[in-house]
Amino acid sequence: SGMGTALKAAAAATAAAVAGAATAIGALTTKAIEGYAAQEQLVGGVETLFKTSSDTVVGYANDAYKTAGMSANEYMETVTSFSASLLASMNNDTAAAAANVAITDMSDNANKMGTDISLIQNAYNGFAKQNYTMLDNLKLGYGGTKEEMQRLLDDASKLSGIKYDISSYSDVVDAIHVVQTEMGITGTTAKEASTTIEGSVSSMSSAWDNWVAGMADSEANFSQLTSNLVDSIVTVVGNIAPRVIETVPRLVSGLGE
Repeated sequence: SGMGTALKAAAAATAAAVAGAATAIGALTTKAIEGYAAQEQLVGGVETLFKTSSDTVVGYANDAYKTAGMSANEYMETVTSFSASLLASMNNDTAAAAANVAITDMSDNANKMGTDISLIQNAYNGFAKQNYTMLDNLKLGYGGTKEEMQRLLDDASKLSGIKYDISSYSDVVDAIHVVQTEMGITGTTAKEASTTIEGSVSSMSSAWDNWVAGMADSEANFSQLTSNLVDSIVTVVGNIAPRVIETVPRLVSGLGE
């Protein structure tokens, strides 16, 4: 009787586990198809904008989980929102590189200054239209006026020795990069992705999104996506484990007291 009861319980648990797994796989499949569908549209937009340099942009997008804390789809969505202005004054190759600098600068600024990245993205989109009212969103010490943007460009010129033209969006992007580098902001996201808990978890989350979308893409380098995800998980564990080792004895001691 006891064995029969145990077998029934085991059967019920197995059935529940199978049902749960089926539900999870179904949800994951849906997520994969949604991610791939979005990716198709975004890659099409990148190809329209950057033409022969579109592969370069997609390459930046694939690495964005560790350089900008974004999934590939998030990167491409961001890059298409302001790149037309870059392309107007640059060729495809240099515009692709400038766009990558702009996006990593946005992420670095958000991480260092604690500002919602959407506010920073809005500011950059405004700069593309020669609207500088949101310059103060970057918290670099400049107000939201054209005169203050010119002051930023002048300061960047003193630092780099390069003359920046406020009418050129690419010059504005370059000048902001120079100022942020001088302030120690540049590279923050990539550093946090490898050395901090929050940064590495954000990177892992983006790598996960890439991995899920890649499941539905027959042309994706799924082995590379898997390797990226595993590496990001290992980084998270490496950042969390020392804190757990430090915390548990103190927790036990504190509870005892």
